Amino acid sequence: MVDAPDTGVERESMEFDVVIVGAGPAGLSAAIRLKQRAAEAGGDINVVVVEKGSEVGAHILSGAVLDPSGINALIPDWKEKGAPIDTPVTSEAFKILGPSGSLPLPVFAMPPAVQNHGNYIVSMGNVCRWLASQAEEMGVEIYPGMAASKLLYRDDGSVRGVIVGEMGIGKDGEPTSGYEPGMELCGKYILIAEGVRGSLAKILIDKYGLSDGRDPQKFGIGLKELWEISPEKSRPGHVQHSFGWPLDDQTGGGSFIYHFNDNTVAVGFVVHLNYKNPYLYPYGEFQRFKTHPEVAELLEGGKRIAYGARAITEGGFQSVPKLAFPGGALIGCSAGFVNVPRIKGNHNAMLTGMMAADAAFDAIGAGREGDVLEAYEEAYQGSPVRRELFKARNAKPLWSKFGTRLGAIAFAGVDLWTNTIIPGFSFFGTLKHGKTDAAATEPAAKHKKIDYPRPDGILTFDRLTNVSFSATNHEEDQPSHLKLKDPSIPIGVNLPKYDEPAQRYCPAGVYEVLTDDNGDPRFQINAQNCVHCKTCDIKDPSQNIVWTTPEGGGGPNYPNM
Repeated sequence: MVDAPDTGVERESMEFDVVIVGAGPAGLSAAIRLKQRAAEAGGDINVVVVEKGSEVGAHILSGAVLDPSGINALIPDWKEKGAPIDTPVTSEAFKILGPSGSLPLPVFAMPPAVQNHGNYIVSMGNVCRWLASQAEEMGVEIYPGMAASKLLYRDDGSVRGVIVGEMGIGKDGEPTSGYEPGMELCGKYILIAEGVRGSLAKILIDKYGLSDGRDPQKFGIGLKELWEISPEKSRPGHVQHSFGWPLDDQTGGGSFIYHFNDNTVAVGFVVHLNYKNPYLYPYGEFQRFKTHPEVAELLEGGKRIAYGARAITEGGFQSVPKLAFPGGALIGCSAGFVNVPRIKGNHNAMLTGMMAADAAFDAIGAGREGDVLEAYEEAYQGSPVRRELFKARNAKPLWSKFGTRLGAIAFAGVDLWTNTIIPGFSFFGTLKHGKTDAAATEPAAKHKKIDYPRPDGILTFDRLTNVSFSATNHEEDQPSHLKLKDPSIPIGVNLPKYDEPAQRYCPAGVYEVLTDDNGDPRFQINAQNCVHCKTCDIKDPSQNIVWTTPEGGGGPNYPNM
């Protein structure tokens, strides 16, 4: 038993060979690969995966069109084993939208890298549920509802484990009668697979200087609704992506519509978080997108059955941090392997999970623990993941610099075609991302307010109604997991300078500016609504909001997302 330094109570400690934080595609792929390597060697390895969601898949939100290269490498016979990957892409369309119509882009003229032949439309939540079942059959221990809230270190400064499952801290910060101190899960190596802007990953990147010499990470916010549509409108296997309306040319983003084989469609919208206008309302842009005549016609007579939102890493090649630190490694979106022009990262998450697993397995076999897994870093440098990101490295900065039509469609299109003909070559060299997304926000005085139409409750919805379709819930008697470094900044700085954009960039209505009894503004945090998208941690212009893990099991419970 180990004394809990912050409460004076004891915690149970458990030892494993490898501890994995996060049951997404990266974490589960790493767990499976470790067990595969052990079986090949005729031995065993103790692996545990902890997941803050109430179940595996509860916090997984992705488009998603899956490049099967990751699952092919991990489980080649996934079809025979019944993986929920059964809607192959049969047709696709790229469009530039205007307010009342669209201009189709010829698919044959699109760079091969962004075409979707051979890919599958999937629910990544369900794919992760299936991966978890495969991992458990191999002997991996998976603990859902167990948030990893703190890191543990060895005397030499290397990471030795995490504290999970601490529950029962009241709003006043003191233990309640139902307090549970949680457990210390320690391992020879700790793999961090928290996803985008993970709270532990942020600490590790800062502590070990993992992003030194790299460009700042860039992000987008992805908003998604799952709709059941009229059977006669269903086109199983059809993929549509669009640029343009309702966003202006200088605001990066676009839409996706993916048709499953059961009369459901995933309707999504992405806004790049380097937008300048603090009045921009990403959720409002998403709702407005659905009023486009072509989209409205598709959804007419249907019903929305689920909603969610999640930040997306967009920095790509230039922003990938050093992957290994003393005692562990970053895998998947904790490091950021999304290919922006392809709108894909799940396959890269799986491949990096496997690479880290191989490095950890070999190190443990050599009698090592707690050191830096340099073999993982070396594997990444020679991997298809790095090659893919390198080819696409200029798409995001070109988009940011020159806008959608010239930067994303023209210049990035030429650049991707050039990389297809001469792999790795670009007329632009390697462009930089520049400032962070938070720093990109400009004062409200430089911009005009945007008038967003009121939701009609049929095609478009208010935020709080939609949040109810994410099945989000948090234990009410707990401290807010959304921390303010300085409580005076929202009203004292952000409101007069930026019209407090937290009111708008949050897709769940967590942040409000209200008026107190004296008529003065006050900042309110409705942490109960939080869908764990992390946008506030990314976009707050004062970098005053820190997202931390709530009690395990809290947050959304996404079905089929």
